[in-house]
Amino acid sequence: MARSENTSTESEEVRLSPTEWVREQAVRYEESGGTEGTSMNGSPCLLLDHRGRSSGAWHRTVLIYGRDGDDYLIVASKGGADEHPQWYRNIQEHPDVRLRVLTERFHARAETLSPQEKARVWPHMVSIYGPYDEYQRKTERDIPVVRLHRL
Repeated sequence: MARSENTSTESEEVRLSPTEWVREQAVRYEESGGTEGTSMNGSPCLLLDHRGRSSGAWHRTVLIYGRDGDDYLIVASKGGADEHPQWYRNIQEHPDVRLRVLTERFHARAETLSPQEKARVWPHMVSIYGPYDEYQRKTERDIPVVRLHRL
């Protein structure tokens, strides 16, 4: 496993993913000011900075996103694994996050959608990234959809 690299934003260190392709895409996205590394397999991506539940340190990951009005939507799929991704567990504890969407950086609040809201937006998210349906079938876990509302 590759060593996690760190970068600085808003005067605080941000820990990058130990997963090489995620780390490389996050660095390219941030260093280009949001002009490179902004998609994955044709799906739009954002950078999510979130605080660790235990450490309180900032972490950064790259996630596919959709829109619902002015809000951004992300899916806590972890490829259909039976457990939630680390970033999702972190935002449950610390819902105030920082985003980079293309060239813009801003603060947002994360909120898990209700089952009714998820049912409404799920087809839209699957249209953006088709494997989400397969991921949901692969696990008994209900894969959360998270709304990111700009503060």
